[in-house]
Amino acid sequence: MPQYMLLIYNPADAGEPTPAQLQEIGSRYDAYTQSLVEAGVLVGGDALERVDTATTVRERDGQTQFTDGPFAETKEFLAGYYLLNCPDLDTALDHASRLPAVGFGGSVEVRPVWDRTGPMATKREQVAQA
Repeated sequence: MPQYMLLIYNPADAGEPTPAQLQEIGSRYDAYTQSLVEAGVLVGGDALERVDTATTVRERDGQTQFTDGPFAETKEFLAGYYLLNCPDLDTALDHASRLPAVGFGGSVEVRPVWDRTGPMATKREQVAQA
């Protein structure tokens, strides 16, 4: 069955939620996660630490560089993810539309996980063997 990654983005300028807001958000995410379990589509998922805890790794001119912070300044930041097994994109989009972040001013990017056994994998093997 195809897998879909739901990438959860929150507004960068939203500020820190209050304890009451955190409790409400947590309750909504708990219920949402349980709905994915009950639907039999949840593979995994988790929240990510704040963006200021990130380290970006690059190679430039043969040298590996480590930079504190995210890759770029943005209006949104990657806050977490869910990995789902869904029969099709429409089903994944239906689950994504109920994600609590959507109701809190965030957004969800839904992206298929690359099928390494599909046509693109076969094409890559042909190119590699040429």
